[in-house]
Formats: sequence, C-alpha cells, structure tokens
Amino acid sequence: MILQFKFLPALYLLLLLPILIGVYVWLQRRGKSSLRYSDLALFANLRPAWSVRWRHLPFTLRMICLALLVLAMARPQAGQTEQEVLTEGIDIMLVLDNSGSMAAEDFKPKNRLHVAKETVAKFVAGRQNDRIGLVSFAEKSYTRCPLTLDYGVLQSLLAEVTLAPRTEDGTAIGMGLATAVNRLKDSHAKSRVIVLLTDGRNNRGSIDPATGAALAQALGVKIYTIGVGTKGQAPYPVDDGMFGKRYVYLPADIDEDSLKSIAASTGGLYFRATDSSSLESIFKRIDKMEKTEMKVKKYTRFQEMFPYFLIPGALMFLAEVALSQSRLRSLP
Repeated sequence: MILQFKFLPALYLLLLLPILIGVYVWLQRRGKSSLRYSDLALFANLRPAWSVRWRHLPFTLRMICLALLVLAMARPQAGQTEQEVLTEGIDIMLVLDNSGSMAAEDFKPKNRLHVAKETVAKFVAGRQNDRIGLVSFAEKSYTRCPLTLDYGVLQSLLAEVTLAPRTEDGTAIGMGLATAVNRLKDSHAKSRVIVLLTDGRNNRGSIDPATGAALAQALGVKIYTIGVGTKGQAPYPVDDGMFGKRYVYLPADIDEDSLKSIAASTGGLYFRATDSSSLESIFKRIDKMEKTEMKVKKYTRFQEMFPYFLIPGALMFLAEVALSQSRLRSLP
C-alpha cells in the first residue's frame, strides 16, 4: 500500500492550526474578569451549566474541520503496486533414479537417494515462474508430478519418493527419458529441459537411452545428465536376518559413455557427482545456465481518498455552526 498527496504544498496550511489555537487561548485568558464576594458559601453547591462546560467545543470542531479540509485539499491517494510477468518460463522435467543401488551410502551422512532428493528440493526452491515436473524410475518409470507451478505440491511428492522394492528393481533410463519427453511434447515454453540423475546403466525397459535421447532431440528438448556415485567402491547396506544390518562394498557401475552421448546429442552437458557437495554444485550450475530472464512490468493503481476527509470535515462544520447558533451561542 502506497500513500501519497497529489497537492503536497496544501499541507503547509496545517501550520496555521497552532497559531489559531494560541490566539484562542490568549483571548480566553485576556477576557477573564473577577468580582469580589465576602462569602462564597452560597455558590459551593452550584454546578456549572452544560453550556459552560462545553463552551470550547465549537472552537475544537472548527479546528478539526479546518484540518480535515486541508487534508482533503492535498488530495490524498492510496496506491496498490502490481506487477505483470511478461517473460515465459522454462519447462523442466526432473528424472530421478530410485533403484536399489541408490541406497549406497557413499554420500554421507545419508544414502544417494536421500542426498539427491535434498539437492533437487533446493533446486526447485530457487526457481520462479518455471513449470517443473518429476519422473522417477527403477524397473519402470512413473510420473510423480506433471509440469506445475505449485512448488509446494511438487516438494511434497518429491519427499514421498522412496527406494523401489526389490521386486521392481532395475534401471530403466530409456523409459525414464521417454516418460519425461512425453510430458514435454505439448509444452509451448521457449525452453524445455530434462535433468536426468542416475547411478547405474540401463538394464530394463523396452526403450533404450539412445532412443529416449533421439525423441528429446526431435522435439528440441535439452538433456542434462548426472552420474551419481563415488569413484571406486561404495558401501551398500544389506539386511541380514541373522546378523542384522551390515555393509558390502560394490563398485560404481555408471554408464558414463551413454550419459555423455545423451547429453551431447541434445545440446546438454554431462556431470559426475562423487559426493553431496559436488552434486549441489552441479545443480547450482544448471540453475545458472537455465535461468529465465525476467521482464516485469510494474504499475500502481491510485484511488482518491479526499472524500474520506472532505465529508467528515463538512459534517464538523455543520455541527459547529449549529452549536454556535443554539445552546453554545456566545453573546457579545
């Protein structure tokens, strides 16, 4: 809310009020007179008349009236600033691997999937005016959230992504890409992007990664690929019914050649994340490369507020005239 006065110099007239009040007080004191009585006992129980107690009311109303009329003359205006976004955003599909291998705990203090979800959540929180969707994949791919501007809903659905059960384990990278491309095919955004995050190689699904990349390339969709996993061996938790939870060390099995090819064929880039900090840095880099150039038109709507001062001022004037000519009339 913005408050302004269209004719600001009129407010200088308010400086007359202290002068008028001072003159009134001086005249009241100057006009006082006294009489001498030998005994005031006769007047002890006399109360001053109503007209005496309220004799200053007309002047008070007159001063309030003058103040309100001066404010009305200054033309106060209340304004509400609004903005209109003129630039179209980017449509982004996040494709997240939730296969069993994402349980590896080389991304301390949690496993790969947990750290990936946290990093993706920060990436989403930093976007504005871009539609973002989410696909997860293991043996099969699922659309967790279609393209949306409701980041709150997206964040809730992202938090619900868990490791795929053993009966549905696998890595269907091609299917994940195809599902994301299908969500982007009807998009009219100036830029369409897929961010693929995986720690393995394609071993499930009826669509291979190269075909998924070709579909994206045909529609002008750019793909950024991220290989997740430390170099060498990573601790993988195993629940043993007899000895409880224990760890086995398994080598990283990321098909980097395929991921590089997917990114290159669509004009994107391939990144390798070996820990949580490098994964966060990768998403920050993608965030900068795929930033929407905002063009915002701001304007302010003003509403005239002078009637809110003029009408009470006029009522004060009428009240002052009525009282001055009746009960509170002063005689010369």
